[in-house]
Amino acid sequence: MSSENTIPAVGGATKEFEIHSSGLLPPHNDEGITSSREMRAPAAPRKLASCLKKVENQLVEYSLEARGIERVQEHERIPKLTWISYLQVFLLWMSVNLAANNITLGMLGPAVYGLSFMDSALCAVFGALVGSISSSWMATWGPISGIRTMAFGRYTMGWWPSKLIVVLNLIQMIGYCLINCVVCGQILSAVSPNGSLSVAVGIVIIAVISWIIATFGIRVFHYYERFAFLPQVIAVSILFGVSCTKFDLSTPSQGDTRTIIGNRLSFFSLCVSAAITYTPLAADFFVYYPERTSRLKLFSLSLLGLLCSFTLAFLCGVGLASGITSHPEYSTAYNNGQGALIVEGFGPLHTFGKFCSVIVALGLIANAIAPTYSAGVDFQVLGRYAEKVPRAIWNTLGVVIYTVCALVGRSHLAEIFTNFLALMGYWVAIWIGIILEERFIFRRGTTGHAYNWLIWDDPTKHPIGIAALIAFLVGWAGAILCMAQVWYIGPLAGLVGVYGADMGNYVGFSWAALVYPPLRYLELKWFGR
Repeated sequence: MSSENTIPAVGGATKEFEIHSSGLLPPHNDEGITSSREMRAPAAPRKLASCLKKVENQLVEYSLEARGIERVQEHERIPKLTWISYLQVFLLWMSVNLAANNITLGMLGPAVYGLSFMDSALCAVFGALVGSISSSWMATWGPISGIRTMAFGRYTMGWWPSKLIVVLNLIQMIGYCLINCVVCGQILSAVSPNGSLSVAVGIVIIAVISWIIATFGIRVFHYYERFAFLPQVIAVSILFGVSCTKFDLSTPSQGDTRTIIGNRLSFFSLCVSAAITYTPLAADFFVYYPERTSRLKLFSLSLLGLLCSFTLAFLCGVGLASGITSHPEYSTAYNNGQGALIVEGFGPLHTFGKFCSVIVALGLIANAIAPTYSAGVDFQVLGRYAEKVPRAIWNTLGVVIYTVCALVGRSHLAEIFTNFLALMGYWVAIWIGIILEERFIFRRGTTGHAYNWLIWDDPTKHPIGIAALIAFLVGWAGAILCMAQVWYIGPLAGLVGVYGADMGNYVGFSWAALVYPPLRYLELKWFGR
């Protein structure tokens, strides 16, 4: 079944597409990629395949994005690249990232690590800068390749080892969505009279709205993110204005010199992890941009959007938490949940402050949409059978998983997953180290031309992945030795101060980078790919 529709492009232009059951495709598939992929794929049970096809056709009937991980060819992308298209890059990252979860992360500097306002602020901003560079670089591969980030990872990790990366990324994205749900629930519950609105209601609200927008696909996603930043900027600016008088700018960092150094490094690493975790999904949002998109502009606008939003969110959280020791009402609120401290920051505004708190809580929707959308296509990277299941169904499964987990463990699961997700950030640093070496050592040449994008779904054309897998595991060993978390401090990390220093990101990256080149040379020599 097919029908003619006009699809508005991200940059404001329009383009005619013919809608097929496999997604938004032009009238002719000249390269035959989809048909050849289907011929290679194992046959799914006929009845299940028929049901899935009906579901996919129904999605197309409602103008939803039925495309999954199939490569977006050049003639399928937005035809006219305008200044709005480039501005959209900045606005998207601002909307996605200026959220309450990053405000609560900034609170950890003074509240958990005992750092001063100045130490916390410097560690937060520069940590965000380091992590954002990686995510911004990966975003530029969307227009060049036309394929999703996890599919791009096959060009380095190989067909089978890349599935391990996909699983780790799915756990990470679902975990962050879980945190978003819990924080949103805490804020909405705190603003309700006497806590009459339960945390569970807030969890369901953000989950349902995120599911709807992510299921509609990239067009609605981009449109929502184009405007979602504005109320957040206004609300966070108001929060700065009403709470800044209670910021403690004078109390020094707590502990001896070595302990302070260790805590600075640990908090810096946590902020790096928060920004670098966008790397495994950054290219997903720009695959419909044409190949001629300026890579420098895309990188710069992504970096600017990420850094501006992180700076606003982190500094707000640092300031609020710095007042915990000197203002009992802040301490009481923090003990009830980090979301409750945000509500207390708006306290002087009374009813209007509660309204602003609700705006901040709903801002978590923009943050949750991005991983929810990417999870849908990442599930499809797991295998041929998974690829046959429509993206919207995988989106739904991801939402169900993190909603149920948030509802069941909303009192304690947020703390558990906060520690767990800090651990999950290590694998991204290791993975990006291997990706960089594959690009600049083994695929030198004109940007993007060292890769054959037509083989994105052909396991016989990608590296075996032995070298990448071994380097990845070696990097993990280094990260474990140098990690410092609440529940575990590695033997090397424990040498710094009382609480250790989290160096897992840097040691993991370095160890993997050291062993990958010789292993890759051997892999090329023995296997030829």
